[in-house]
Amino acid sequence: MTDGQQPAGRGAEQDAIIAALVPVAEGLAATLGSFCEVVIHDYRRPERSVVAVAGSVTGRSAGGAMSEIGMSMLARGDEAEDELNYITRTQSGKLVKSSTMLLRDGAGTVFGALCVNVDITAVHQAHALIGELAGAASPAGVPVTTFGDDIDSVVDAILDDHRQRQNKPWSELTRAERLELFQGLDRRGVFAVRGAAVQVARRLGISRASAYNYLADARSHSTEQGART
Repeated sequence: MTDGQQPAGRGAEQDAIIAALVPVAEGLAATLGSFCEVVIHDYRRPERSVVAVAGSVTGRSAGGAMSEIGMSMLARGDEAEDELNYITRTQSGKLVKSSTMLLRDGAGTVFGALCVNVDITAVHQAHALIGELAGAASPAGVPVTTFGDDIDSVVDAILDDHRQRQNKPWSELTRAERLELFQGLDRRGVFAVRGAAVQVARRLGISRASAYNYLADARSHSTEQGART
């Protein structure tokens, strides 16, 4: 990923790629119809990564934040890969089939993404009805994804998901469980967002210094585990 210290020429190249894709996004959305949305993301600014939106499925607008999916891409850096045809559910209940195609510059640096979201709610309902009539089992539940213009709501959703998995308040977590929580948040790109550590500390009821210490220990522990494998 870019770190703010990239050569000016590379930044100009990345800007040009994004600008060239805006009419492509509009053309795709117009071709695929009202159930489709195409979003262009600039990962260099995660708090307002949405550069352009064509269509309306997730309700986002230009200047909005990336979702949990984008944050996980951000965390993987240049090792990230395209994710195609995955299904999530919006907080309003829409079932969405999506593909996230990463943008890379000439040096192979990941700096953004072109995302296609298709509302398949009606198709899924029809499929479920046919399956019920045929006696087929319903498909397993799909994860809920937070699509919003506010990055804080996305960070909160990721934190809530991790805490629900551990099913304990912070005060009852063992040290190993606390490190696991911070490792999980880090893997999903939470701490790539400016001010996220303060937000996490506030939600957990700990000091900012404690949050940074747990994050450092979690990253050190992950490095040690990786060296042993």
